[in-house]
Amino acid sequence: MGPLRFAARDDYAGIDRVVDLERAVARSLTQVQSLAVPRGLRTRLARIAKAFEAPLEGAKRRKTVARALEVLAPMAAPSFAEDLLVRPLSVLPGVGPKRAATFARRSLGCVADLLFHLPARYDDRRALLSVEALQVGLRATFVARVLLVDFVTSRGRGGRFRRVLQAVVGDDTGTVNLKWFHGGEALQGILTKGARILVTGDVRRYRFHKELLHPDVDVLGEDESAPEDPELQRLVADYPALEGVNPRAVRRLLAAALDEYADLVGGHLPEALVLQRRLPEPADALRGVHRPSPDEDVEALRERRSPAYERLVLEELYLLEVGLALRRAAQADRPGIAIRGDGPRTRAAPDALPFRLTGAQRRVWGEIRADLERPHPMNRLLQGDVGSGKTAVAFLAAVAVAESGRQTALMAPTELLAEQHARTLRHLAESGGEATALRIELLTASVPRADAEGVRARVAAGEADLVLGTHALVQRDVRFADLALAVVDEQHRFGVLQRAALGAKGGVAPDVLVMTATPIPRTLALTLYGDLDLSVIDEMPPGRTPVVTEVFRQGQGERVVQLIHQTAARGEQIYVVYPLVEESEKMDLRAAVESAQRIARAFPELRVDLVHGRLDAAARAEAMRRFRCGETQVLVSTSVIEVGVDVPNATLIIVEHAERFGLAQLHQLRGRVGRGTRPGTCALVARGGGEGSEARIEAMLETTDGFRIADADLRIRGPGEFLGTRQHGKLPDLRIADLVRDARLVSVAREAALAQVRDDPGLSQASALRDAVRARWGSRLALADVG
Repeated sequence: MGPLRFAARDDYAGIDRVVDLERAVARSLTQVQSLAVPRGLRTRLARIAKAFEAPLEGAKRRKTVARALEVLAPMAAPSFAEDLLVRPLSVLPGVGPKRAATFARRSLGCVADLLFHLPARYDDRRALLSVEALQVGLRATFVARVLLVDFVTSRGRGGRFRRVLQAVVGDDTGTVNLKWFHGGEALQGILTKGARILVTGDVRRYRFHKELLHPDVDVLGEDESAPEDPELQRLVADYPALEGVNPRAVRRLLAAALDEYADLVGGHLPEALVLQRRLPEPADALRGVHRPSPDEDVEALRERRSPAYERLVLEELYLLEVGLALRRAAQADRPGIAIRGDGPRTRAAPDALPFRLTGAQRRVWGEIRADLERPHPMNRLLQGDVGSGKTAVAFLAAVAVAESGRQTALMAPTELLAEQHARTLRHLAESGGEATALRIELLTASVPRADAEGVRARVAAGEADLVLGTHALVQRDVRFADLALAVVDEQHRFGVLQRAALGAKGGVAPDVLVMTATPIPRTLALTLYGDLDLSVIDEMPPGRTPVVTEVFRQGQGERVVQLIHQTAARGEQIYVVYPLVEESEKMDLRAAVESAQRIARAFPELRVDLVHGRLDAAARAEAMRRFRCGETQVLVSTSVIEVGVDVPNATLIIVEHAERFGLAQLHQLRGRVGRGTRPGTCALVARGGGEGSEARIEAMLETTDGFRIADADLRIRGPGEFLGTRQHGKLPDLRIADLVRDARLVSVAREAALAQVRDDPGLSQASALRDAVRARWGSRLALADVG
């Protein structure tokens, strides 16, 4: 539009000074017409180009320029391409409102959704097999002739009869059956006897014959020697099954969307990164993914590591990482509370503890202390394996905050963990004299009302230095006199709103320390907590011996009984843990109760206690006290003891129905033993289970390293289920990238995003990028006030 705008300036004063105006406009518009843009848009551009085919003069020239600018003006709007891409699928040929609604119910509501509906796999039609060479269990493509085709009647589920289209096809080497249980009417017209067809599908065995169910079929020409046959010698994208939608229809619609909309998809990656990694333009990447060339590396496509996939993955990750970088920058600039890190108590506290800090603890404490001293809020994620000493580091931070005359809150996900923290931190506070003395309060839903009112009054009056609790801490009636540090333990069990609610308890934004004993692979941590700095305690306290893990199957109960006898004979204690899942809570609880009674009968010389989430706080606390003091030898429990229970004399944990626990849970439970100087044993009693449960148990046998466990968990479950993040609204809704497969690209996108935001804070010089980030991630990343 440049030449047109110049010609129209100052009431067309310079229109005659524009050299070759008509030719320049016609050439530009002709080039645009060759792009994959909607047909109606191409028609409008063609009309304008035609008007500029011949030289124009005087009033006609001005009128033609004015008309062209009027038509082209909407196309210059920043949202023009985006508005076209969010059109409903009914704009595509052959899609009426009813069919568009069917696609919308499958999360394909607009053209952009369809363009980014990526293939599930690729059929390599360059490698054709003979019918004889078909192998059961493998996907194959072959050419055959239809020998017989007809509908047959088959008895389906519930005894009802249904019509099944069945075809017998073959070549010179043999025959094979094809069947369609639904959609056969549409195929009956093309599957005529004698037709030459191309068949792609999964080969299976039915009775004594090979067959393919619902294969993909294309009718070929009759010339068997024609190498240019369009259905042969190519790679074909195969899409995830959509109920009620024929796969051929998906391919046909995608072809139309590519031809009319692909070039409207813009890219946001820095040009230097695109050149460095030799990436295609976004439109070419979409074409390369949906319509790969015959010479493409099919394995690279299947593994999503082709240049086309890399471009699309990096585009998505880059927008996410820019959003995280913007949020992090905004948080870093907010006014906070500077906590003095070199006061006499703060300096003395590490050496006043009843144990020597590990090198990793000292390093992490230094990172946190530096954050506390800054006049901006700390936002730090502290990772450390079970028993690595995260709580001690948080305690040192609370001492520094108390020395500055302010308060710390620590929120735990369960009352049991909050109570354990209270015991641990009170012990630390009392063990080091004046240097570690803190006024500590506990506030949970089980604290009696009168006591809770007293706790809230002391907190509001500033008479508490460190307040421990559960969700009760974020209730409206809890007011802090001067909250400067919010510690959130086991962050993955809290929603984002709860973390924010605790942080909002301070007048000025408090420092936030997020702790987790469930190690998160670095790739996932950078994505889930990209707005947080990361500290890792990767060293265990001296004297800890690795826990031995053993697996027991059905019928090996006698060996488990021997383990209990041997452990008790050494004067050591035992946990027996049962799963507790919502769907079968009553049954699980009954199993735990019956197990406690059975163990008590089998070992009359041992005292057996039972702990579960339905016990009232007083009974639970008393049972835990007896176990800690050694009055009880066996503690039967549900997974309520997963985190926070610290009994050094407990050296054996028996996990019943281990196949029903997640890998992170199993690792946490194993961390309950071996916490003293004596070695621990974790006995996993597996009673069935599938491939996933076997993979979890195998990982437990292979390593006791929490970070390797986390990597295995991520591989087994995938990022969507890891830590239950989807339920807690933490995992970004990635539609292309996969945090396991694309781990190497997360860091690439992150570095590029940090550089972009560092060079252009708020993206004032990159409004298109800022708008794209907000459109894609604004509500998920709370970016409304960023940039």
